[in-house]
Amino acid sequence: MILLGWIMFAFASARLCVSFANWAGRPYWRRGRTRYVALPEVSVLIPVRNEERHIGHLLNDLSAGSAGIREILVYDDRSTDATADTVRRYARKNPRIRLLSGGDLPSGWLGKNHACHCLAQQAAGDYLLFLDADVRIREQAVVRALRYVQRTGVSLLSVFPHQRMPDPGTRLAVPLMNWVLLSLLPLAAVRRSRHPALSAANGQFMFFDAASYRALQPHLLCRMSPAEDIAIAREYKRAGRPVAVLLGRYDIECTMYDSLGDAVAGFSKNFFAFFGGSELLCYLFAIATTTGPFVLFLAAGAVPGTVYLAAVVLIRIFVSSASRQPVVANLLLLVAQQFVLWRIILAASLQKRKKNLLWKGRNIYIRG
Repeated sequence: MILLGWIMFAFASARLCVSFANWAGRPYWRRGRTRYVALPEVSVLIPVRNEERHIGHLLNDLSAGSAGIREILVYDDRSTDATADTVRRYARKNPRIRLLSGGDLPSGWLGKNHACHCLAQQAAGDYLLFLDADVRIREQAVVRALRYVQRTGVSLLSVFPHQRMPDPGTRLAVPLMNWVLLSLLPLAAVRRSRHPALSAANGQFMFFDAASYRALQPHLLCRMSPAEDIAIAREYKRAGRPVAVLLGRYDIECTMYDSLGDAVAGFSKNFFAFFGGSELLCYLFAIATTTGPFVLFLAAGAVPGTVYLAAVVLIRIFVSSASRQPVVANLLLLVAQQFVLWRIILAASLQKRKKNLLWKGRNIYIRG
């Protein structure tokens, strides 16, 4: 029992160090206006399926902040709402916007991966920027991404957008994504290390050097991966291509989910990917973060237990601050968020057992 307590204490200490490093490292791109001077051309690529609520806002953003953008291609994956009509309306006003209409999904593909692959085949830019339809970007965001890639020489830049949480339920689930990521993975190590295990990415904002994309064909390689963003980052590292991950400020935002139920369903489809696909590691993390305080108090006494609780609080403060999330709210919701963590993990396990996952109106078969 005592040994277990000190193992948990060491794990919390390591997570505290990682959280502090991510907070102190300021993993953002440079602020200030960036001049548009003979920029290479970027193809903005947007896969959509039933996104009539969001796609118009994103197309407005891209039309307003158009520096460096050669074209905006939208692949409509057989939407049953007014998504395609919305895109056509914007295309009539902006000739750079083009709608691609998808057909039946081929065997051996997941829908988004196939849509992204088809978009890339039609793109003509020197760089490829894949965006989800629910992302909002401000003027200069595309130029800042381009300048960062040019300055650092990375082949893939992925940005975790600042998350909007309009519903009380989403405030219980959405912060968990960064809480897990930023307490386990130092973002600076993603760029500096060549090891595929030190990989992360967010499919909401993926910025590729087009030459490397066409050489690797990453969406083809990862065509059956529900967490294609992380899988692609690992494939890039295996190929010796540098990858970088940043956190978005308020110039890149996203409203991922509108309710707690949607958030649980969304996160559960790829939550194990945060742990290298290991269900066991995911459960060990949940057990350690849930029972740690009790084990420390029982096994080692009040002082180590109190220090452990202080580490838990500091991790939340560092992660919330780095993520531009409300610090006090995340501290007050700490226990409730832990319950939601278990709900997500149990949902992910159930989906894995059934080999079946419903997402965007489709059944997604999860291998293995």
